[in-house]
Amino acid sequence: MSRKAPEIIEVDIQRLEELLQRAESNTLRDDDTELMRQIFTSYRGLFQIVGDKNTTISRLRKWMFGDATETSQNVRGEPREGSNALGTDPPDTGTVSGKSAEAESGESESNQAENSAKSPAGHGRHGADEYSGGDQVDIKHPKHSPGETCPDCGRGTLYEKSPGVLIRFFGRAPVHATVYRMQKLRCHLCGKLFTAPTPAGIGIEKYDHTVASMIGLLKYGSGMPFNRLERLQGNSEIPLAASTQWDIVHAAAPLLIPAFEELIRQAAQGEVLHNDDTTVRILELMGERFRKNPPADDTRDFGRTGLFTSGVVATRSGWRLSLFFSGRRHAGENLSDVLQHRAQELETPVQMCDALARNLPKELATILANCLAHGRRNFVELHDRFPDTCRFVIESFRVIYHNDKIARDTEMSAEARLELHQTQSKPTMDKLHSWLESQFDDKVVEPNSALGEAINYLLKRWEPLTLFLRTAGAPLDNNVCERALKRAIMHRKNAMFYKTRNGARVGDMYMSLIHTCELNGVNAFDYLNQLQLNADAVTESPEHWMPWNYLTNSQSVSDAA
Repeated sequence: MSRKAPEIIEVDIQRLEELLQRAESNTLRDDDTELMRQIFTSYRGLFQIVGDKNTTISRLRKWMFGDATETSQNVRGEPREGSNALGTDPPDTGTVSGKSAEAESGESESNQAENSAKSPAGHGRHGADEYSGGDQVDIKHPKHSPGETCPDCGRGTLYEKSPGVLIRFFGRAPVHATVYRMQKLRCHLCGKLFTAPTPAGIGIEKYDHTVASMIGLLKYGSGMPFNRLERLQGNSEIPLAASTQWDIVHAAAPLLIPAFEELIRQAAQGEVLHNDDTTVRILELMGERFRKNPPADDTRDFGRTGLFTSGVVATRSGWRLSLFFSGRRHAGENLSDVLQHRAQELETPVQMCDALARNLPKELATILANCLAHGRRNFVELHDRFPDTCRFVIESFRVIYHNDKIARDTEMSAEARLELHQTQSKPTMDKLHSWLESQFDDKVVEPNSALGEAINYLLKRWEPLTLFLRTAGAPLDNNVCERALKRAIMHRKNAMFYKTRNGARVGDMYMSLIHTCELNGVNAFDYLNQLQLNADAVTESPEHWMPWNYLTNSQSVSDAA
């Protein structure tokens, strides 16, 4: 079972010495007590973990400093194996140290040739068509045009070919500014003042709608705090105060609310919903600030002390929708609020989450699926202690993910994917289940040991873990939601906290719209711009202004204008 690592408090030796000197002279500051409490809490938590019988140096290092990846080759410390290494046999009966001959055999020559011919993804230059967000300039030939007689041979006719492409990058501040200086003339006799007219099309607002979009993308899409952007703008000699940045995104937020609320309604109709949560800091609801001045409308359960950002990722008709909610409520409660908007005639949705009870909606039923990655991770953490046993489990899961990759690469339908897993993955899962049970039945593994807890995790949740073998479209893991929550975690690590609940709501809205655009390959900057430019139309028909259909409607509005 995974354990939450203690929060590591970094204190340099100089600060610690100063703290001790103040303690000796009884001149402690107000924040010294909190610092000492954090240090002692960290020490106590770390001491408990070190004293646990299941703790190893490797696991402690991963808890404290993290691990790069959990891929099979990184866990085993071996080169990547071919497809014929999938589906290993269990270790020798009655031991936990047998080895799989099939896994050791390596890959066939045909597989080696196929794998060597493939280039790794994500490498190479970007094509010119990928720069659709840049300025597009068409340059005509200064002397010739299509249809003319060739000036060289005098007999042929010139015709159009694909243009030559030249790309140039220019650096500038994220938020640019233009200073217009309108000339003023004054009559020296009558004193009348003549001022040059303002250029057409620049508007009367100091901050263009694109400013709110850019700040929103930087803050809630890329985790850049307002203060950091203020310094960057200052270094570019285009000052933009942190407080002004908040005023700009806050002023634009009401224009985005209809699209955000429609996003919630659309997500509620999804076939599959992923949910999970992570911690968040909202100063208005924390510590002395909250005790002295609790919000009048705060419905706090005093049995709760945590604050969470819940992520909900829904799949509907091939589109993915991402939602974020920050506050006192758990992921299951926020999912319940989303499902309140679900049409009654729809079938019960599949819900993918980890095994925590707080991720389950209390009032509304879902078809529960649990995350295979969480079950696999327990064996990854124990691989250094039980390498052969854990290798069998990891390789078994590798078969499942290999088959799912085939279904994804060949763009199988949900029904065809289900059939593939039933024919190709079910035998492996059945073999794994029998082996897991035999470890306890044959008294090979002690149930209370670290390995026994990892096995128990799978056996107790076998039905939701294997929903993909019975239900079309059921996912294998909750990775899509884990990746979505990285946006909230990135914001927490960089900006540290939200000051108020209103700030958290604004952040959730921007983050939801931006990440939904990312999931569907949509230009988030242009989408936020269009929502602001067409605010009336968005309010009237928000369903026509989702990331996947807004371009058609924005073009219609432009044509009508």
